[in-house]
Amino acid sequence: MSLFERWLTLWVALCILVGLVLGNLAPGLFGVLAGLEYASVNLVVAVLIWAMVYPMMIAIDFGSLKDVGRRPKGLVITLVINWLIKPFTMAALAVLFFNHVFAGLIDPAKAPEYIAGLILLGAAPCTAMVFVWSQLTKGDPNYTLVQVSVNDLIMVVAFAPIVAFLLGVTDITVPWETLILSVVLYIVIPLIAGWLTRRTLIAQGRSVEDFSARIKPASVVGLLVTVILLFGFQGQVIIAQPLLIALIAVPIILQSYGIFALGYAWAFAWRLPHKVAAPCALIGTSNFFELAVAVAIGLFGLNSGAALATVVGVLVEVPVMLSLVAFANRTRGRFPA
Repeated sequence: MSLFERWLTLWVALCILVGLVLGNLAPGLFGVLAGLEYASVNLVVAVLIWAMVYPMMIAIDFGSLKDVGRRPKGLVITLVINWLIKPFTMAALAVLFFNHVFAGLIDPAKAPEYIAGLILLGAAPCTAMVFVWSQLTKGDPNYTLVQVSVNDLIMVVAFAPIVAFLLGVTDITVPWETLILSVVLYIVIPLIAGWLTRRTLIAQGRSVEDFSARIKPASVVGLLVTVILLFGFQGQVIIAQPLLIALIAVPIILQSYGIFALGYAWAFAWRLPHKVAAPCALIGTSNFFELAVAVAIGLFGLNSGAALATVVGVLVEVPVMLSLVAFANRTRGRFPA
């Protein structure tokens, strides 16, 4: 993990500050950028999201799927938590806090949007940073790759139905066309592009890892510029409500620690080796926030509470995940060798 990545939360925080300042000093500029959209998709943000997602997809080796039957217990834990537990617990926490606990502290009209943003975070399992968390806990890299590859394939078909179901349950209108378009734009197309790039590199005898390392800065720049834009679009609203970020962070933090505890305890009960147990618990905890941000913008707009909630997920994730990595490393000796 590079120095830049290790301090990603600081850079995100600085970009939030820059976005807030620019949003209040030049609201007209952000108004023009917000108007550059087609079919509910903001073109500027779309380019930035692709810049973030494409390098991650190159790392996915679908040839690893032939090993899916080896040590199935870790894969079972990851898939059950990611697709049968995590989206629903996040939705429940979102409803609990924004319809009840925080009801007197927020604009009631915005509550459904905050709930929607958290649902999008909970339904999008991570596909990139999990490799970092696995490396920091000395996880089995090949097994981590299998887990990520299977998750990506499931995400193509399961993300939209789960999000639509949870939004419907929480009485939020579901624009199916926009939701499906977002899945195609931000999962299917980058996945195919990454697969084609990987095949081409291998056919030419070039290193996939070296190519990924060269284009990785584009992913980080895309993330940081997206944060600046999102907070610029909502700068005036946020300045007027300084506690809003902290309120949104509460259910995200509770969800993260709760999901990790469940996955880690389950892996311990099944006596999995630590190099499998730690990554499988961390994969279930981390989020594909790039996808969540993009879909939130497409469904609810750049200035929505849903978009804001997904961006807060970026700010919260890195310090939370690093604390869980530290805990996993301290408890390594409790697992079988």
